[in-house]
Amino acid sequence: MWLKSGLVSTVIVGTLAWGAAAQETAPTAQDRVEMLKQSFAASKAALKQYEWVETVALSLGGEEKVRQQSRCYYGAEGKLQKSPIATEDQDEKKKKRGLRGKAIESKKAEVGASLKAAVGLLRQYAPLDPAKIEAAKAAGNVSTSLPGADGRIRVTIKSYLKPGDEVVVDVDGAKNTLQGVSIASFLEEGKEKSPVSAKVTYAALPDGTIYPGTEVLEIAAQNLKVDIENSGYKKLAP
Repeated sequence: MWLKSGLVSTVIVGTLAWGAAAQETAPTAQDRVEMLKQSFAASKAALKQYEWVETVALSLGGEEKVRQQSRCYYGAEGKLQKSPIATEDQDEKKKKRGLRGKAIESKKAEVGASLKAAVGLLRQYAPLDPAKIEAAKAAGNVSTSLPGADGRIRVTIKSYLKPGDEVVVDVDGAKNTLQGVSIASFLEEGKEKSPVSAKVTYAALPDGTIYPGTEVLEIAAQNLKVDIENSGYKKLAP
């Protein structure tokens, strides 16, 4: 099952009922999409009880240029909050002076802008929004494959966020567990469009809450790669 105890009760009931029915008949494409929506909705709600550490590394031409860590949690209004965690590298930057230091800071600011744009785009795809999945389904842009030899099923969502983008969700057809999400999208800079590819691998907390464990985003035209790891999940203090 995608969902375990500790999540939204109505979703659990629906999941259990669906699981019982699945023993008699194979789930339909509609079933798969509905379960996908419920899973993301329930886990998004459950994650508001947690805080975690996000580590973001940006590489250009295979060389790491920026590494940032942030404490993440959802605020009282339900919006994701990030508090930067100081690193030794950041402390050293504050000590730099002179023209060379300014040149280095200018270059890092430029790289930082690319990082912000790339991560900002990824955050519009991960985690997936149940409302956007439903909108794509209503527009006829969602399809579900038959189980492959390995039992994997793919749910393909076209024009999820932007016209022409594509999101592919890999699911273990037998266990109904989310395995990962692949994204093909683009960044827009004026009239220019830079193709973006991303891969999100999901993991689960003890209560069944799914979260993006690792995320990798690449912009080939800029030879840019962003690696994100989410770790250290713990319940927020009451």
